[in-house]
Amino acid sequence: MGKKHFSPQESLALIESMIQKAQNKFAENGHLYLLWGWTVFVCSFLQFVLLHFFQYQYHYRIWGITWLVAIYQMIYLKRKKRERTVKTYYDEVIGYVWISFVAAMFLIGYAISNTGSMFSAYYTLFTPCILVLYGIPVFLSGILLRFKPLTIGGVGCWIISFVASTSLTKIPYDYQLLFIPITMLVAWIVPGYLMRKKYLQTN
Repeated sequence: MGKKHFSPQESLALIESMIQKAQNKFAENGHLYLLWGWTVFVCSFLQFVLLHFFQYQYHYRIWGITWLVAIYQMIYLKRKKRERTVKTYYDEVIGYVWISFVAAMFLIGYAISNTGSMFSAYYTLFTPCILVLYGIPVFLSGILLRFKPLTIGGVGCWIISFVASTSLTKIPYDYQLLFIPITMLVAWIVPGYLMRKKYLQTN
């Protein structure tokens, strides 16, 4: 087969079409949003069941499941890094956003646990505070990806946190836990499925 020679105009047109095709691809497949969304949803709901219906003293131990999910995430990200040919601006920034979220979550949990009334303070303050934190990386991810469902999900976190804060004296602390699975649906699970749909359509 003979080699095809491109004119300068054809070469520019080819390069432009390749750039346009790359720009139209959607890099995030929603896998980790769905993974963590469903993990937190299940853990928070099971904690509510253990606390409310069984009065189980160590109900919080259900969150030990998240360590297994974290290990899986590290393996998944390491594999994706090997497969990735180009590191985008989003890849570089979003990692630091989520690291900041995890650090802030642990620091707030530690601060609340040292208030001197851990049992009551943990359930009345931790849930609204953690929902505020959930909204930050979700909102920023939506901005960086230009993906509106994530941005709306981040705002939804803050709205639910406000509702949880205003109902501290009206809703028992065990029912406060139910705000977390509701938030997961709004901020992570629904946007995660929409993200997966867009990823499959554009790639």
